[in-house]
Amino acid sequence: MSEGMGAGRSGRRTARPERGRSYGGPGPADDGRVGDLTGAGRPIREKRRRKSAVPLWARLCAIFGAVLVVLSGGTLVGLETVLARFEGAVTEQDLFGDQAAGAAEKKSDIKGPLNILLVGIDPRKPETPPLADSIMVLHVNETLDDAYLFSMPRDLLVDIPRFSKADFPGDRTKLNAAMSYGSRVPGEKLPSAAQGFELLSMTVSKVTGIKRFDAGAIINFGGFLKIVDAMGGVTMYIDQNVKSEHRRPDGTHRTLKPGGGGYLGPQATYKKGTRHLEGWQALDYVRQRYPENGVTDGDYGRQRHQQQFVRAMADQALSKDVVTNPIKLDKVIRAAGESLIFSGRGNKLIDFGFALRNLRSNSIQMIKLPGGGVYNGDKYQGEQFQPIAQEFFDALQAGTVDSFVINNPKLLNKVK
Repeated sequence: MSEGMGAGRSGRRTARPERGRSYGGPGPADDGRVGDLTGAGRPIREKRRRKSAVPLWARLCAIFGAVLVVLSGGTLVGLETVLARFEGAVTEQDLFGDQAAGAAEKKSDIKGPLNILLVGIDPRKPETPPLADSIMVLHVNETLDDAYLFSMPRDLLVDIPRFSKADFPGDRTKLNAAMSYGSRVPGEKLPSAAQGFELLSMTVSKVTGIKRFDAGAIINFGGFLKIVDAMGGVTMYIDQNVKSEHRRPDGTHRTLKPGGGGYLGPQATYKKGTRHLEGWQALDYVRQRYPENGVTDGDYGRQRHQQQFVRAMADQALSKDVVTNPIKLDKVIRAAGESLIFSGRGNKLIDFGFALRNLRSNSIQMIKLPGGGVYNGDKYQGEQFQPIAQEFFDALQAGTVDSFVINNPKLLNKVK
């Protein structure tokens, strides 16, 4: 898509707000990069106890777009070795400022309910402050075997609090800018994504009422393409005919029109139905959001497509074709490791893997929180939630989210 353009709820293009503002840095971008890469939902679930004859792991990693590891033979032999390999590949870093606060190391006492903040970023130049292109919250129930996953619109108009570590005075702007503003390190040329995550988590806490996140991760979307290719592609359901704004049928990038305003040349197309996609195709498909390209419900349609993608991705990771092929599994583990930065607030990634071993992809319900555009005259300012979103947040805090969703089934994002 052309520089300087964005989209509101309807998917129509609108002028991007000026960069700079009072803080002097890049404002929230709305430039067509990948948004909410999330998991997949299913109808209201029946509570049930599960018996697992085969040790299963990486429910957490399935959410991160990594791999569900299944050991053959029904024993724990080799499980810790595989987990250690994955954990060794993933960067574990302080994302919440706990080290500065002197937080004590925990001892694997992970108990539900849990709230995990997942933030997706696109690869950018090292000197460019990162923007949160995707912001997701995974709420896991008390018994750690069912969960809700919901997205925070990156264009959500919020009050970003003051953050002294970045000399940031606070501002009312789009949510995705919080990570960029928070990543500035005074006196340093290179930004800190971990520090930016800290300000973003503070902002999301303020909006949702979630006082403390139990873990968090930064996901590099460039790694998703590598993971899909390492798995041999992904088979997924495409729910509407979609044209690519960015790619040609052979995967190469389309040429920008002279002077901007769009692209030239043939477009890759994704036809309705069950299709097997290469990594670039899957990632390109979930980027599309404009009505003229077939995405009739704009950004909200794109969120649905992203959910379909990650559900298909998790299912592929569960397949015997991956978990029983040591060469392919090793490639997937290494690709996944390259795309993650994790913080367990004192607990290791392996601890969360074991704690969430009974959480399956089909026990995670996708929640769609409705919203709409905020305008000053005809100028798009950002998004705002409808009142039912606050009711959902209240139910999370009260521990009544199951009954709330049962009574509000329209919040479920159906994914085939």
